[in-house]
Amino acid sequence: MPTSPETHPQTSATTQAEIEAVFGDDATAVDRAAPAPDMVGEWRRLWAFLKRPTLDVAGQSAAPFTVLARIYTLDMIAIACLIGLASAAVAAGVYIPETALAGMEFTLPLILTVVIGAPVFEELVFRGWLSGKPGHVIALLLIGAGAAGFGVIHASAPLIGMLIMAAALIGAAAALIGLRNRGPMGWYARAFPAFFWFATLSFALVHLANFDEGSLAILLPLVLPQFILGSMLGYVRVHIGLWAAILLHAAHNATAVSLAALSTLAQ
Repeated sequence: MPTSPETHPQTSATTQAEIEAVFGDDATAVDRAAPAPDMVGEWRRLWAFLKRPTLDVAGQSAAPFTVLARIYTLDMIAIACLIGLASAAVAAGVYIPETALAGMEFTLPLILTVVIGAPVFEELVFRGWLSGKPGHVIALLLIGAGAAGFGVIHASAPLIGMLIMAAALIGAAAALIGLRNRGPMGWYARAFPAFFWFATLSFALVHLANFDEGSLAILLPLVLPQFILGSMLGYVRVHIGLWAAILLHAAHNATAVSLAALSTLAQ
């Protein structure tokens, strides 16, 4: 006589912990996957993830700062290679437009905006919803709709515009709180590669605004650093959590500001 498979509460709890570890949203989960044994192994994990982005991955929250340090090192290697290519192109007579940071005075407000403000805002917009959880997705949609309504109405009716934005923020908070225990949506998980690359490409293209001149053919290669960074940030967001993506983004921007400041002083 066939019998039903036995369900063990401990097994169910472990599975839930593993799911939460993927998103870095459950601070009490104890079943954490270990990082790769070495730095090259971590880079191989990143490459395997990028070949097929998926939410069905083992978390790496057992040693998050080890993982972050390894990905940051790869980011620095990528920056060094791209700077070398750009220098070679300039030496060959290729004109490369300057970024918005060129010629700017590095005041404390500017540094705080680039190193703290931009990473927090951009990670919330481009990767906050990569968890696939309904609360995160709905919150972003509400905030986007509120911002759009505010932009359209604020000039003619400032009070109404502010009320629309306030309502959107309240709705987003309610979605985050009310749906906080909901896991990733099945259809979202199945379509995750498309969402991942959409977020990565959008993140790169937004940085075209850093340039005031140049044709699209010239500018597109210049946002390759943001495309590479965006893919790394997406990997970190999925494997560790949103906080880790913000931290890596801040470290990247701090390095970029430091290099720009040193370049300015050397001139």
